[in-house]
Amino acid sequence: MSNIVVLVKASLNPEVVRQNPDGTFDIDYTPLKISDVDRNALEEAVRLKQVFGGKVYSVTVLTWGPLKAREKDLRLVVQEALAKVADEAFVVADESIIPGDYSVTANVIASVIKKMGLNPILVLAGEASIDESTYQIPGRVAAKLGLPYVGYVRRIREVRDGRVVVERDLEDYIEVLEVPLPAVLSVTQELNEPRPPTLIQIRMASRKPVHMLTLKDLGLDVKRQRSIVEMRVVTVSRKQVLIEEADVEKAALKLVEYLEKEGVLRL
Repeated sequence: MSNIVVLVKASLNPEVVRQNPDGTFDIDYTPLKISDVDRNALEEAVRLKQVFGGKVYSVTVLTWGPLKAREKDLRLVVQEALAKVADEAFVVADESIIPGDYSVTANVIASVIKKMGLNPILVLAGEASIDESTYQIPGRVAAKLGLPYVGYVRRIREVRDGRVVVERDLEDYIEVLEVPLPAVLSVTQELNEPRPPTLIQIRMASRKPVHMLTLKDLGLDVKRQRSIVEMRVVTVSRKQVLIEEADVEKAALKLVEYLEKEGVLRL
């Protein structure tokens, strides 16, 4: 039997952006949600758990603070992973690494996997988070663990003889690779169609263990390498020009004239 680790991020929810009166992005009060493509990774873990027969662990590193204000959102993200497939969850929440830095986050994830003795045959992750979309974390984790890494996986064809065969989406063409296990894979949304957990799964999730960790628990002494000076919300102001004309052709001409005057069209 072999274990699977799924990386799950509590991301800033782009659907509920909070804005301060001065136009800056209010990070502290923008809610968190599970990163969408991570759901595809969890869905694939459901299938692969039957193949490998071991446990599925979810690993989460909180990268947005303040820590106390994030407790509810973080719990919902972790519970979704547990309800879906994970047998246990490991969560690192430490003020010293908030806001998250990609190098530090990857280092912490790799440390959880090694320190907790998870011994995964596969580490699955979404190709990118929905908030910062850096595409960096899975590759960095693979480097820290010394494992082969394949990104943009759109299909896992088969597992055979200690190797996994995958299709990789490179936009212009599909690349088929055979990779030795253990390995780290980041997946795309084309991989599958995530199903919501059932009511029974949600109830069972509350009985599964959640291990809350700090850097001290992991024996780490790392500091975040970045600080966020400012994030602003992009706002769009409308001209709100009303063209009052009953004749459609005349109205169209007036619209063209106005757009030309504004520099949108050049005739």
